[in-house]
Amino acid sequence: MNDTPGWASPGSTSPEGQEPGASGPAEPTDRPGPAQPADQPGQEPQGPGTKWSKEQPPPAQWSAPTGPAAPGQTPPPPPPGPGGWGPPPPGGQGGHHGGYGGPAGHGAWGSGWGGPPPAAKPGVIPLRPLGVGEILDGAVSTMRTYWRTVLGISLTVAVLTEIVVVLLQGLALDSTSTDALNDPEATAGELGRAMRDTMLNTGVVFLVSLVGTVVATALLTTVTSRAVLGRPVTIGEAWRDARPQVPKLFGLILMLLLIAFGIVAVGALPGLFVILAGGDEAGAALTVLGILGAGVVALWLMIRFSLASPALMLEKQGIKKALGRSAKLVRGSWWRVFGIQLLATIIANVVASIVVIPFTFLAAALSGDGVSGFLTGGGDFGWTFLIVSGIGSVIGSMVTFPISAGVTVLLYIDQRIRREALDLELVRAAGARDHGSDATPGS
Repeated sequence: MNDTPGWASPGSTSPEGQEPGASGPAEPTDRPGPAQPADQPGQEPQGPGTKWSKEQPPPAQWSAPTGPAAPGQTPPPPPPGPGGWGPPPPGGQGGHHGGYGGPAGHGAWGSGWGGPPPAAKPGVIPLRPLGVGEILDGAVSTMRTYWRTVLGISLTVAVLTEIVVVLLQGLALDSTSTDALNDPEATAGELGRAMRDTMLNTGVVFLVSLVGTVVATALLTTVTSRAVLGRPVTIGEAWRDARPQVPKLFGLILMLLLIAFGIVAVGALPGLFVILAGGDEAGAALTVLGILGAGVVALWLMIRFSLASPALMLEKQGIKKALGRSAKLVRGSWWRVFGIQLLATIIANVVASIVVIPFTFLAAALSGDGVSGFLTGGGDFGWTFLIVSGIGSVIGSMVTFPISAGVTVLLYIDQRIRREALDLELVRAAGARDHGSDATPGS
């Protein structure tokens, strides 16, 4: 019999006279051994120094087998290596010390346990719970992948909105009556009329901008929802899909504005009553505190209802049900939703400001009073200023519209994936059953 590595030959002794593997003291070498049976016919004679047994122990299994196991013999498990997870299950593929091999026909998943297959990604996001970076990247990827549709919608809405704003500011809205706000010698009546005109001008411009924002949000919601499934959509298709819900979206936005202004007004009422009673200083301080407290409540409600717009557009809900859906999806994730939307707003406004501010200074420089008159607030700006600054506003809106709408829609989808396993429905809708469908994304 040949010697097997890792085992000493039976009968050999160590330098101290003890056999390897023996647990007791070594026997004296001069002691006569037990009686040996007589040699059988045809059997090789056994010498006095030979101690081979008829049943030998199996070879040492110190290394992984490199070939197929003999019939009826189970190959030994390999030793655990760094990053390994122990022996493979019965019937699994052996010979890998770093971890499991992949399923049959799919190869190994790496030197260690590589996790389940990646989630399906038919469009701009993977169909699983999303991180902050993936939501922002999804909004930007929608702009980059479907730039013709996204920029076409944003440009059309921004141009139409800005034309109306410029015409109103240049023709209908009187800017000269607001000069009293910068005049220290103005009377109380002049200051009152100036504040009234300023609020009127600001309110009209705000309402016109709100109309454009609502239309852009409605159309871009449809585009983003299609982009998640990897399906392109034209401006006409987006409008046909969004048109039935646009009136409801206007109603939703107006209701949210009324709620916010109503809360702030209620918070300011106690201070106003104190002012009317004659306590000017105390009433002013109470008014400020009331507005701050009411602002916190209004902010909490606005974030709680911030996902009502995509719920209304994509689920074809009514206003009341859309508010309820948003409250349900945001429950328990208020700070996360607030943080992501705040970050997206900051990024969009910073990018837009990089474009708008240079156009504003250029418009002031081309106007009669120059940049100094613009900085002091006493300049009289005409059509040149309105047109040039309006061009900058259009370019800025082309950035803010897609990012704001895209992040809101992707937040809505992410919350539904986390709470309602929407990713499974999206996988089926995208026809991606064979790509990661065995995994459980969103669980």
